[in-house]
Amino acid sequence: MKKEKVLARLKEDCLVAVIRAKNYEQGEKVVDAVIAGGINLIELTMTMDEGDPVGFIKLMAEKYKDNDKVVIGAGTVLDPETARACILAGANYIVSPGLNVETIKLCNRYRVPMLPGVMTPTEAITAMEAGADIIKIFPGNIVGPAAISSFKGPLPQGEFMPSGGVDVDNVDKWLKAGAYAVGTGSSLTKGAKTGDFAAVTAKAQEFVKAVEAARA
Repeated sequence: MKKEKVLARLKEDCLVAVIRAKNYEQGEKVVDAVIAGGINLIELTMTMDEGDPVGFIKLMAEKYKDNDKVVIGAGTVLDPETARACILAGANYIVSPGLNVETIKLCNRYRVPMLPGVMTPTEAITAMEAGADIIKIFPGNIVGPAAISSFKGPLPQGEFMPSGGVDVDNVDKWLKAGAYAVGTGSSLTKGAKTGDFAAVTAKAQEFVKAVEAARA
């Protein structure tokens, strides 16, 4: 998927499901449950307990290759080597908890959106100078929705996506504060810990409705 289309989908859907899979079997069930609930932007992290997370990205990219609504990305990517492996496996965007300029450069080389994690204006400026289109505010629960306006005050040209601490009860605050999109993980996939994947689907549906209400 072309970079421009991925960025447009992020803006259009506003909601990214961050999935930290235990293994292939559990991870696939979570992905299926989240998509069934209406969330189509999927961030598969490199923190898999059992198995190869890059291989899991390849599996999910292949499974959903004919579904033009689903966009598979990679999360918790710490370096350009991992980013390239994820891109080759089928990841359409790359997300990191921190700022690594070489990873941004690598992704720009292959025209793949890269969302680096930042906590300070200096990091945000560095990320923008390196060519990051969207900047991830992480951990979002530490700074709260007010961080968006704080960043956009001196950096109105920046686009920001919070991740960490985003839930159904506060997603509207993040979006109304000016977030380009939001990423949510543990509050969305909590049911998977007990094998209740129907609960994951139900929570995904709640998130979708909350986003729609916030944007109305």
